[in-house]
Amino acid sequence: MTSERILEAARALFAARGYRATSMQAIADRVGITKAALYYHFDSKEHLLQHLTIPLLDELEAVLAEAEAGDDPERVRWRAIEGYVDVHLRHRHTLTMLVKDMTLLVQAPIADRFRAAIALANDLVAGPGGGLEQRVRACQVVAGLADPVVLFRDEPAERLRALILAGARTLLGDPLPAALPAPLAAPVPARSRPRGRGGGRPSLLGPAQAAQARALHADGVAAEEIAARFQVSRATVYRYLKTSESEI
Repeated sequence: MTSERILEAARALFAARGYRATSMQAIADRVGITKAALYYHFDSKEHLLQHLTIPLLDELEAVLAEAEAGDDPERVRWRAIEGYVDVHLRHRHTLTMLVKDMTLLVQAPIADRFRAAIALANDLVAGPGGGLEQRVRACQVVAGLADPVVLFRDEPAERLRALILAGARTLLGDPLPAALPAPLAAPVPARSRPRGRGGGRPSLLGPAQAAQARALHADGVAAEEIAARFQVSRATVYRYLKTSESEI
């Protein structure tokens, strides 16, 4: 659809040149349509900006609300961290666009929603009753979840995700997260997860899980713990540890 092509062109140009340095004519030229046709779909750059940022904010608020609804503080913490990372990875070009023009991050209502989401993420990571030390550490963790997405935006998402989560574990002093890793796309219901023969443990790891397994092992986590983490056999873990990413 033309509107989707316009949004993709605007996202790419805003990220490369900056929002204020990109004209509506440049967007129209990128799509291959007239400026009048562009205005038929979007009446201003501000309208384009809203369409690009609202999905990121909607998803961020949704994953944090879902995490907050949990009962166990550790699972709440890691659902918030993993969801926060996944949303930013899915919208890495929009995030790059916002960072490129930092003034966009102080505009209402974008700024208000981002501030509220970051504050909630800080609270969920700190946990209930956290003192100053825990709250400061939580702020450090949350602040470090998005920056690598922008700085290393050309790296494979699965590998970058594993490294970001490993860094968060190091800051929190957690050798292993309590929650299962949330996928980059929509989560698969538990009953639909692939299983091995006879309905037992799954015999394969997805690309993201394989990257996480390697990152965990590099951090000194034993194969037995990794196997329990992903509900696979130790043999499966060893097979992926010995297999390079290019061979998967």
